Amino acid sequence: MTSTDSKTKEGISSASKTDHPPMYKVILYNDDYTTMEFVVEILITVFGKSLEKATQIMLNVHNKGKEICGIYPRQIAETKVAMVHKMARREGFPLRCSMEEV
Repeated sequence: MTSTDSKTKEGISSASKTDHPPMYKVILYNDDYTTMEFVVEILITVFGKSLEKATQIMLNVHNKGKEICGIYPRQIAETKVAMVHKMARREGFPLRCSMEEV
């Protein structure tokens, strides 16, 4: 047999290098109290969005009721949700954020 055989040797994992951890979408929800400016600030600060992209996402949250802010591995998504909630509470806003598996 040659080294280019497609058979997997015993004891060697057949997992490919393209296997990825489960990903989660982080979602912001509209409310009647959180200012649009604060939502843009969150999107720039927490999610690293440009002013233009942050404004576009904020308008989608406002008009559609919710919008995906990004897709991340679980621990990163959890951290971003916690950061949003912490910043919102500190400023007295009821902004809600959640994560869902993709």
